[in-house]
Amino acid sequence: MAHRLSRFSIGQTAKVLGVLYLLMGLIFLPFFFIAAALSPKQTGFGVGFALVLPVLYGIIGFVCTAIGCALYNFVARLVGGIEIQLDSSGPTVQSGLRPAART
Repeated sequence: MAHRLSRFSIGQTAKVLGVLYLLMGLIFLPFFFIAAALSPKQTGFGVGFALVLPVLYGIIGFVCTAIGCALYNFVARLVGGIEIQLDSSGPTVQSGLRPAART
C-alpha cells in the first residue's frame, strides 16, 4: 500500500531533532576535551566553549531542521511528497506504551 509523506510538523520535528543534536554534542564532548588536551598548540578555546558547544549543536540542529521541514512542505505541495510503501501483513506488536498526545 503506497502512502505519501505530504507534510512535516515544523515545530515538533525541529524540537525532536534539536534535542537529538544536543545529545550528540554531549556524546562528542569527551572527544573534544581529549583532542584539546593532546593538541600541542592551545588555540584559546576553553572549557566554557566546550560546554557551550552541545547547546550550539542543538540550536543549529533546531534551526536547520525547521528550515528543511519548511522547504520540504513547500516542495511537497508542488510535487506531491515522498511516496513510501508500508507492509501491513506482518505481525502487530503491542508495546504497552501510550500514544503521544496530539498537539
